[in-house]
Amino acid sequence: MPDAASLVGTRPARTPRAGRVLLSGGLVLVVVAATAAAADHLGHGSHKTTAVAPGRDAVLGAPVVSGAPVHVEIPSIGVSATVEPLGLFPSGHVAVPTSYDRVGWYEGSHVPGAPGPSVLLGHIDSHTGPAVFYRLSKLRPGDEIVVGRADAAIARFLVDRVAQFRKTAFPTAAVYGPTVAPTLRLITCAGPYHGHYRDNLVVFAHLKS
Repeated sequence: MPDAASLVGTRPARTPRAGRVLLSGGLVLVVVAATAAAADHLGHGSHKTTAVAPGRDAVLGAPVVSGAPVHVEIPSIGVSATVEPLGLFPSGHVAVPTSYDRVGWYEGSHVPGAPGPSVLLGHIDSHTGPAVFYRLSKLRPGDEIVVGRADAAIARFLVDRVAQFRKTAFPTAAVYGPTVAPTLRLITCAGPYHGHYRDNLVVFAHLKS
């Protein structure tokens, strides 16, 4: 499993403030300044998968509430995986799951089902074969993602779109920026592989009503 020393890429300049979001439960206004940095962590034979991280202040003010995600199921692509919390490396890059068959929840993002984006990351492959998010690109609009939480609540999301981005042009505001409604982002790596993956794959989803 790679550590901070394996990170590649540079930290882009900060983007404009993404806006403000009114959080439930405390009527707290949160200002989010989205930043991006490329991390080469999420796949292939070199034991890496690519995740693009927010800067340290990217999701400041995410609500501190119970209900961290502990399990995720994506029936249409056969995913059923344990979810573990992920923090940041000293460099400011998001850490990666400790196992290729686990999914990571970025603790700086929102709890699944709460207003705002919740961000889950997973490896696409390993040196031995496919990993948990290997088939993420097969998702289609309307596919369901089921997230089980530590408080026994279940948050069900429907896929809006699946998009692939160059790591050098990652849409940080669209992924980590505030949303009024509960949303979900799934991230893995994608694209051609030449020592590391060139791109990121992002699934955008909304809470099922």
